[in-house]
Amino acid sequence: MTETDITGTDWHAWQQSWDRQQEWYMPDREERFRVMLDMVEACVGRTPRVLDLACGTGSITARLLARFPEATSVGVDLDPALLAIARGTFEDDPRTAFVTADLKDPRWTEALPHTSYDAVLTATALHWLHTEPLATLYGQLAGLVRDGGVLMNADHMIDQTTPRINAAERAVRHAAMDSAKAEGALDWAAWWELAAKDPVLAEPTARRFEIYGEHADGDTPSVAWHVEALLGAGFGEARAVWASPSDAMVLALR
Repeated sequence: MTETDITGTDWHAWQQSWDRQQEWYMPDREERFRVMLDMVEACVGRTPRVLDLACGTGSITARLLARFPEATSVGVDLDPALLAIARGTFEDDPRTAFVTADLKDPRWTEALPHTSYDAVLTATALHWLHTEPLATLYGQLAGLVRDGGVLMNADHMIDQTTPRINAAERAVRHAAMDSAKAEGALDWAAWWELAAKDPVLAEPTARRFEIYGEHADGDTPSVAWHVEALLGAGFGEARAVWASPSDAMVLALR
């Protein structure tokens, strides 16, 4: 997608542009969403109340409602630009609500419209946090997930015990990314440059960079770390339910 493809404030075009930019980094992104929703159905059924955590533009919410029309979703994020796209995309959908909150604020859960959720879902977002605040967040989420409910986190989860495997995978992945970029794919920086030029998104994009800077400096701990942290937070079971050569998804059952 080029700059001329997303002129004005066509929220669905911005949503699709975000998806394409993310797929440049993660070509298996749709597969992880499919498995995530498979496990939602398996564990809590087809009519869940979902907390879309660090929701961004609402990518999980869009796929959730397309697959489960009777589901409801509450998206929470701090990014004013991505939340503007989410709210614009779903403005006429009564099944959705979006909340501005900082997940590092100890009282962020007070901004939510419900105190209990069947599922908390998040993808490619919590690596913005260091391990200590992430472990604290897992404890807060354990208090939001109902008994029998689930939390799923799909993210960069790096096994530092396999450096040669990691390097080989990274080399192949980056070669594919370079090829796609040469054919016109937008990366993170290029996408935000377009957002900054949009008459409606320019102001929230500027605020977004005031909040985060170029990119937050978080951690990418291993699957084993996430499992241990989730069990320590009070979940009854936790393990990986999906993995690619670079990423993984852990599911914790309350």
